[in-house]
Amino acid sequence: MDGSVHQDLTVGTKRGSEELFPSVSSAPPYIMSTTANGNDSKKFKGDIRGPGVPSRVIHIRKLPTDISEAEVISLGLPFGDVTNLLMLKAKNQAFLEMNSEEAAQNMVGYYSTLVPIIRHHPVYIQFSNHKELKTDNSPNQERAQAALRALTTSHVDAALPAPSTVLRVVVENLIYPVTLDALCQIFSKFGTVLRIIVFTKNSQFQALLQYVDGASAQSAKLSLDGQNIYNGCCTLRISFSKLTTLNVKYNNEKSRDFTRPDLPTGDSQPTMEHPAMATAFTPGIISAGPYGGAAHGFPPAFTLQPAMTSHYPGLVPTMQGGALASLSLPGGRLGFPHMSAGVSVLLVSNLNPERVTPHCLFILFGVYGDVMRVKILFNKKENALVQMSDCTQAQLAMSHLSGQQLHGKPLRITPSKHTSVQLPREGHEDQGLTKDYSNSPLHRFKKPGSKNYSNIFPPSATLHLSNIPPSVVEDDLKMLFSTSGAMVKAFKFFQKDHKMALIQMGSVEEAIESLIEFHNHDLGENHHLRVSFSKSSI
Repeated sequence: MDGSVHQDLTVGTKRGSEELFPSVSSAPPYIMSTTANGNDSKKFKGDIRGPGVPSRVIHIRKLPTDISEAEVISLGLPFGDVTNLLMLKAKNQAFLEMNSEEAAQNMVGYYSTLVPIIRHHPVYIQFSNHKELKTDNSPNQERAQAALRALTTSHVDAALPAPSTVLRVVVENLIYPVTLDALCQIFSKFGTVLRIIVFTKNSQFQALLQYVDGASAQSAKLSLDGQNIYNGCCTLRISFSKLTTLNVKYNNEKSRDFTRPDLPTGDSQPTMEHPAMATAFTPGIISAGPYGGAAHGFPPAFTLQPAMTSHYPGLVPTMQGGALASLSLPGGRLGFPHMSAGVSVLLVSNLNPERVTPHCLFILFGVYGDVMRVKILFNKKENALVQMSDCTQAQLAMSHLSGQQLHGKPLRITPSKHTSVQLPREGHEDQGLTKDYSNSPLHRFKKPGSKNYSNIFPPSATLHLSNIPPSVVEDDLKMLFSTSGAMVKAFKFFQKDHKMALIQMGSVEEAIESLIEFHNHDLGENHHLRVSFSKSSI
């Protein structure tokens, strides 16, 4: 690594995300050209880019000398398609080209607050000066291209549809207990999990897990098969199931149907065949055990190191023996402590006290579950408590919204010690800072089996609009979404159904604020606009 180009960053120091790359932004930029070319690898000294200048090309620094191409590609796969790779092993660096700038922004945003650790090496990720990658035919680059084809073909090739949306998961070498919730966190990184069943067969802990689509199942199998949940143990063996759907009768620690929150709990005491499973469902085992932070499907010996340790104590706690979880548990942009059973209240901090309102948090968090109550703290208005309908919805909201920008500030979300949000006593007004939404007609998930369960996606610059009346045309909607000062980059009605459309905003932050402002907007003719995040782009 060229010390003249990149000063060392101290690992584990407490700092805010805006201070993550202090040495990077102050160093003079090295610009080769508008493209990065494999032929330049010998003279290449680095690519230093100031923060906030997006590009599809990602510059990855301080890689281990024995890093594989597949490991580098796996850093980008959870965020979108990887279209090119340039390895500079002599410099311990690599360039990764994503399929879109939005995917690259999501990737850089995620890793700016959660530094990935590969084989005990912190790896640093930033935007590149280069707008695209051009690679040569050297043996190194041919190997990189072969790895890219192998991984991305399995990842998203529409010509090779997944055999099933249902995966069969076997956990081998079960040293530490693994629960249904832990598996759900891990697999939710790759798509919406509809149903999950865990059981013990032939003295092996197994699970059946159903995704909303085959592509998610394909991606999860590719990224997670053979991974260890913890160092040296709890190895995932994944295959496609012959089943096309799962029939879940009870919602408990052995089975869960996320589309049917109305199901009874039934007899929830699991039968234990494996001695290590005897403690798997003991209350408190997760908070005391090796469960760490945000779930992620990364190569073996991959851990996530919290960059903001002051805000996320115990994000990747030390296991017995001092080892770290080799596969942290999945979530969204930020790592988070595992939700204890039954915790449905979230502490939301780093809010903009001048602009935040209970209604704003109700609408935003309502994308991921039914919000019961919201309280903005009277003496600390940059903090709020949000009570979700249940702990699963709280987990979803936390994983998808942590680190997202709201009113110019990244949200910090952790589980609250409170079990519910208290309403002010009668006669004690709190300036409207506490609101009860338990009877709101705007809840998205009240109806059992609602299709909204299948349409939960991370915040993105593209919004899905529905319930549009026939008289409203494209210009009406573009003008409406421009009134807040946001930029509308693209718009498209659905071909077969003009009640729905996609609208692309200038940034993810603009899309978040537009969703808050225009969800349930009255369009006339007794039509209220429905707004959600889209997995598609225009």
